[in-house]
Amino acid sequence: MLIAIDFDDTYTKDPELWNNFISNAKNRNHEVICVTMRYPEEGKEVSRTIGMRCKVIFTERQAKKKFLQTMNIRPDVWIDDNPLWIYQNG
Repeated sequence: MLIAIDFDDTYTKDPELWNNFISNAKNRNHEVICVTMRYPEEGKEVSRTIGMRCKVIFTERQAKKKFLQTMNIRPDVWIDDNPLWIYQNG
């Protein structure tokens, strides 16, 4: 299973919870990615936190699902405080 976790107001609300979740998911052979609408140049905090635990994809304010489809990445589960951004540009 591929699990996509949002960064701002999802991961940042409780990093310890999500770090444990990522570890548990990986131990159960699931893949976890972070999908954020930030631009890469806004990613220093992302890279030094969740980026140490999983791959990070920066969509540059583009709708997350459409952006990932161009990369042939299709998450099975989305975890996002605002699911609107999965489908809508920011």
